[in-house]
Amino acid sequence: MFAAEVLAYAAGGVLVLWGVAHIAPTRSVASSFGSLSVDNRRVLIMEWVAEGFTHIFVGLLVILITALEGPFAAGSAVVYRAAAAFLALLVVWTAVTGARTPVIWYRICLVVLTAAAALLVAASLV
Repeated sequence: MFAAEVLAYAAGGVLVLWGVAHIAPTRSVASSFGSLSVDNRRVLIMEWVAEGFTHIFVGLLVILITALEGPFAAGSAVVYRAAAAFLALLVVWTAVTGARTPVIWYRICLVVLTAAAALLVAASLV
């Protein structure tokens, strides 16, 4: 297995796992916001799960392009770099929103997504 392949699969795996870990505590996360209107609760749950699904989708996309095209295909490099750019955008968004709260998981998210983005950039350059 090539280094680029290992890096890409690692990034994809981390993103899938982080997405699942994001979705799993949805009920307790929603409860932690206290009393919410039914509509606000639905929107909170929708957005929380949507972010988890997004992580899973990006991770699966990276895994699939690597498995189907290999890490050295031009399309693979495009997917790796686009996914890394998207993750960087999520990192910035999380840094200016959720990570400014006392909830530690938002700060951990910054590390996880930055690491996945770095792995993808490295995979595209190896």
